[in-house]
Amino acid sequence: MKVAIYSRVLDLAQLDDVQLFFDELRKERIVPVVFDEFYQEARKHMQLPDDLEVFTCSSDLSDDIEFVISLGGDGTLLDTATLVRDKNIPIAGINFGRLGFLASIGRNEMQEAVRALSRRSYVLDKRSLIHLDASIPLFSEVPYALNEFAIHKRDVSPMVKIHTYINGELLNTYWADGLIVATPTGSTGYSLSCAGPVVFPDSGSFVITPIAPHNLNVRSIVIPDNTIISFEIESRSEEIIVALDARRELVHKSVQLAVRKESFAISLVRLNENNFLQTLRNKLSWGFDKRNPGGG
Repeated sequence: MKVAIYSRVLDLAQLDDVQLFFDELRKERIVPVVFDEFYQEARKHMQLPDDLEVFTCSSDLSDDIEFVISLGGDGTLLDTATLVRDKNIPIAGINFGRLGFLASIGRNEMQEAVRALSRRSYVLDKRSLIHLDASIPLFSEVPYALNEFAIHKRDVSPMVKIHTYINGELLNTYWADGLIVATPTGSTGYSLSCAGPVVFPDSGSFVITPIAPHNLNVRSIVIPDNTIISFEIESRSEEIIVALDARRELVHKSVQLAVRKESFAISLVRLNENNFLQTLRNKLSWGFDKRNPGGG
């Protein structure tokens, strides 16, 4: 079995865990193909083979790679999704970050996860993506996001007016600092921090959430993901910020923007005993009362 390993940075405080991870791969006879920048840094501090195969971009991920393992937090996994693209390679996220909604495999489960991959005793969760269409080329070859599409006012500019249409029919004009269109996966991210609802990953929906709306009676709305959402923007500033997950571009306010469901999906590896409800309870501390940590 051959797997690709992606990570953005090597935290020296996590060297023992990363070494343990590579040792476990060797025990299970799994051949790693490592992101080159990460490998060049890791080999200075760890015992890694000199002839280890590396990759630098999406096109280097060959057909014989069965998984891409993301070492880091949710941001690292979002980067990994831009590498996998439509190759249909499952992503296993091992959480070396903080919250870890997407990178849901904890460091304490690392050895178990490697063995699960080797024995193919895991579950694959399909996650839909959101695709951006624009009147000018944006975001190069990856005009999609796993979490959300967002429109932001620029810097200290006044709020913007975002005329929002669903399949050509006016939904609302948002007076706000910006607007988020989240996938079900992204409903537990930026949208949630702006008071958006949590929706199940397989709900087949988008969540539209305003950012700091001027009208306090404006709330999030959940719509089917088989719709096209388009926008017209008014702003005193000539430019606005358009974002797909953590990637951002400055565009002129006159640029035509629309989003829809991407034609392909991403598969996330989940250990059998973990599920979305457990993740919600654990990550959001649902039901936890510090006055009575034992429950009851």
